[in-house]
Amino acid sequence: MAARSRAPAGRTPRGMKLRKALAVLFAAGALLGLWAAGWQLSRPVNHPVPMPAGLGFEPMLAGGTHGSLLRAPGSTRCALLMHGIRGDRSAMAGRAAFLRDAGWSALAIDLQAHGETPGEMITFGHREADDARNGVAYLRAQGCATVAVIGQSLGGAASLLGKGPVAADGFVLESVYPAIEDAVANRLAMRFGGLGRLAAPLLYWQLPLRTGVGREQLRPVQQIRKVQVPVLVAGGTRDGQTPPEETRQLFDAAGGAKTLWLVEGAIHQDLYAFSPEEYRRRLLRFLDTLGAAPG
Repeated sequence: MAARSRAPAGRTPRGMKLRKALAVLFAAGALLGLWAAGWQLSRPVNHPVPMPAGLGFEPMLAGGTHGSLLRAPGSTRCALLMHGIRGDRSAMAGRAAFLRDAGWSALAIDLQAHGETPGEMITFGHREADDARNGVAYLRAQGCATVAVIGQSLGGAASLLGKGPVAADGFVLESVYPAIEDAVANRLAMRFGGLGRLAAPLLYWQLPLRTGVGREQLRPVQQIRKVQVPVLVAGGTRDGQTPPEETRQLFDAAGGAKTLWLVEGAIHQDLYAFSPEEYRRRLLRFLDTLGAAPG
């Protein structure tokens, strides 16, 4: 009597159903994980923000935007300082101090959904752009004849997005992503390699669902073309989140007088903290081209 052959366990109808069920469960788990990651990226990070004592910061509130102003007495040159994602205005206190010493009044603000400025979620520069406009309007109302915007990562994007670039006399854009697709893909690739890049669309496709903001509204590289005042574009040579080639892309798209500074050895970090002496020297040299000192 001939022996019967048996199909491998995984190829039986029951085995194939099990494999399909496991594949569905795996896909569902991955989607849920990416949805949770999207929430983690966009969730608000509100908290009290104490500013360093003894420097003379004054509280500021304009249009719902909270900030701290450090005045340079008698000066009409002013800088608006905006922090990076999940930061707050206290991160800009050091910049404000050396700017005040150089004759620039400095206003550091909390972007919406950060620090003390309320917000339902982080929108990667779209709603945060309203805070940038509030800050510039406040400085103009204080008698500032020259206003420079200094934005770190999210803060730089906020100065360009929303209704378009703010009405400033100069822009300092530090580690700013050119397009949201690049920002998401780079961050996932740093964590998960090539698979992260493949999964990136599942994160940035969540944007309209979470925030009502589409990818086309989160492309600083398009908005910077409208800027016709001097721009300083800076980024680290070892930045994996905004690589040097993307910093160059943003610089190349700027329409007015422009300066590029690739900070040797810096990653996606506070460029002032990384190289304080060179940062002060380059920043003040750039700012001095925007308006004459009082007197």
